[in-house]
Amino acid sequence: MEHKITLYQFDACPYCVKVKNKLDELGLKYKKVNVARSRKDKKRKEIASKSGVLTVPVIEIDGKFTGESGVIIEKLKKLK
Repeated sequence: MEHKITLYQFDACPYCVKVKNKLDELGLKYKKVNVARSRKDKKRKEIASKSGVLTVPVIEIDGKFTGESGVIIEKLKKLK
């Protein structure tokens, strides 16, 4: 089964890079969305309300949002 995955991130974020590397290592296809650094940004607030975290990376897998790179990586491992 192919999952619909979207990664919300900043380009210069080391935790985002860690998650991107794990996605690539696992061969999972994903869409990357760069978000504003400002926590006052409308899209950023929306992502925070859905994920429960104010930081990036945030990943959406089949409509469910998860934040925190360590938690995301554990979730990704279970997809394979």
